[in-house]
Amino acid sequence: MVDTIGGMDDNEFRERSDIALSKVAKWLEDLDPDEVDYTTADGVVTIEFAGGAKFILSRQSQMKQMWLAAGSHGFHYSWDAARRLWLDDKDGHELFPGLAEAISEQLGHPVEF
Repeated sequence: MVDTIGGMDDNEFRERSDIALSKVAKWLEDLDPDEVDYTTADGVVTIEFAGGAKFILSRQSQMKQMWLAAGSHGFHYSWDAARRLWLDDKDGHELFPGLAEAISEQLGHPVEF
């Protein structure tokens, strides 16, 4: 049986979410390791800050979404096939700029994705 929640099957979702997680990890490599560190596990990127704060970006296979827990905020991103972007369910912002904004707020200075 093909699951089409979110307009894609399980394999396509895994592929798209893996690409997004890899892109985030690659981007984090360029940030100052004294300010931001990260670890990856299957379907999860954990972002840790010098002050002890932690953000978690994770694949939610059941919901076909990417979830970002950033401090007291939670964001749920769904794949928009027409625009080929991960978009937030509430206000429609894109995953990567949204993550950069959350990290910028945490660090107290701007970073761009």
